[in-house]
Amino acid sequence: MSERTRHHAFRSVPRTGVIYVMAEAAKRGYSASAAGWSNLGQGQPESGPLPGAPERIEAVPIDVEDQEYSPVAGIWEMRAAVADLYNQLYRRGLPSQYSAENVAISGGGRSALTRAAAALGTINLGHFLPDYTAYEELLDIFRAFTAIPILLDADRGYEFTPSELRREILGRGLSAILLSNPCNPTGKLVHGDELAHWVEIARSLDCSLLLDEFYSHYIWRQTGEATPMVSAARYVEDVDRDPVVIFDGLTKNWRYPGWRISWTVGPKAVIDAISSAGSFLDGGASRPLQRAALQLLTPEHTRRESAALQATFAKKRELMIRRARGMGMGIDLEPAGTFYVWASVADLPEALASGDRFFRAALEQQVICVPGEFFDIDPGSRRATRPSRFRRHVRLSFGPDYETLTRGLDRLEAMLERAR
Repeated sequence: MSERTRHHAFRSVPRTGVIYVMAEAAKRGYSASAAGWSNLGQGQPESGPLPGAPERIEAVPIDVEDQEYSPVAGIWEMRAAVADLYNQLYRRGLPSQYSAENVAISGGGRSALTRAAAALGTINLGHFLPDYTAYEELLDIFRAFTAIPILLDADRGYEFTPSELRREILGRGLSAILLSNPCNPTGKLVHGDELAHWVEIARSLDCSLLLDEFYSHYIWRQTGEATPMVSAARYVEDVDRDPVVIFDGLTKNWRYPGWRISWTVGPKAVIDAISSAGSFLDGGASRPLQRAALQLLTPEHTRRESAALQATFAKKRELMIRRARGMGMGIDLEPAGTFYVWASVADLPEALASGDRFFRAALEQQVICVPGEFFDIDPGSRRATRPSRFRRHVRLSFGPDYETLTRGLDRLEAMLERAR
């Protein structure tokens, strides 16, 4: 009996883009401890000390009571701390304030998004192309809603105006829109008056904005603040009526990816539904780590950490953009947020002029990147017979430390010189 027959009850589950490329790298000897590799595909930031940043937490004491299960929605203190942080950072002086009941804690970003997807009704949900690779399976596995793609064009810098948002909502009957802001992978940022207009349109048309804000402290555009941080929470009028649901966590903005602590902020009724979904999906986040995270969620700590990461990552961003262009890669849009550069390889030598060929050639140089087609998210593989619009792009991460980044770019440049 073949293995396929033996396990016929289970379907083949695809790996998301980063997981796939890491598995391919592992076949060639990569591991987190393997010397010599440059992981320019990683979706996590460097997590060690940075100049000017608060000290990193290196030990977590565990109270005996925290050996118990966490409430599915998170411990009350953690929920209250997140609500207070958003109020102090984004809602000072506004009459409507978030409370602990507007927050649910979960075990990582994917868990938070999965809870939200499971709680959606029979609706049309819009999503943008390109966007975060993990959305693909997420949008396919829950069949209550219909996922409708919204195409963004490179020649317009992936622009999408408030008037276009209104037209899509009305024309396609959208009840919700899912997006990352800043966008993974392009670095496109919606902020200021534009983001305020998005929230206003969502409010007036009763279309829920599901905003993945995990990169919202990696901001490279001037916003008028000393330490720019972007959130739609700033433009919400009534925290319990406005259809704005925000996802964030310790993973990127606080640089603790291994903790797997995230949160959802939104109207109380939505948080209740999301928490109910968590009761059968995941059961709740780590209680000891929620307790330890409380010290990270003060405005002072958050601003210091954000200022430090912006200073460090801005230098790596400049290096990545300059070196990628010097190698002949095209950059449709310099990233205004995130720690990624979305690069076109179309004008490189033919042997390297597709994202997949570039990725596989780079692996032979012990460098990892992510082919662009993974961000052409296609729930249900409805466009599987057609070539991806992003097959000639790669996503390059400047998440690693400067030395690793430089080494990887040097190897890519040498690879290109040989190809020419």
